[in-house]
Amino acid sequence: MTLVLFVCTANRFRSPLAEAFFKAKINASGKPQGWQIESAGTWVKESLPPTPEAIEEAKKRHLDINQHTSRPVTPSLLHTASIILTMESGQKEALIQEFPENKGKIYHLTEVGGGVPYDIPDPYASQESPAEIARELEMLVDNKFPLIYQYFVINASGCSHS
Repeated sequence: MTLVLFVCTANRFRSPLAEAFFKAKINASGKPQGWQIESAGTWVKESLPPTPEAIEEAKKRHLDINQHTSRPVTPSLLHTASIILTMESGQKEALIQEFPENKGKIYHLTEVGGGVPYDIPDPYASQESPAEIARELEMLVDNKFPLIYQYFVINASGCSHS
């Protein structure tokens, strides 16, 4: 099983949307078996719903995230994950610092495939519009999906990854 874990701060906007976008790509690939896509947060009040803006942005794309509830990053979740994708460099650094045994599978979403890392803003801590951030996340997932998919499909067919 390949577990892709998206991580943001509160697990109510960015990571649930990235999770939904990636799930949609996996389902569209026609080969969703063997994939588990989840999200969590580094600074979470547990069991809260997605923000209204996240629900609206998902709905615009015919995706439903209404059943999502916020949850924190845990050691067992990180251990189980095949790849951990953060929204901010500070999140990546904090996870590596606190859970160094997972260092080799923690990436900033924007750096996958050799991209230059930059933070995907939190709409509640910045002045950026939720719609713009959702569009950027959708574009990033679209661009990074083939790289992540191919890496794990190739490795599942014989090569080891951790």
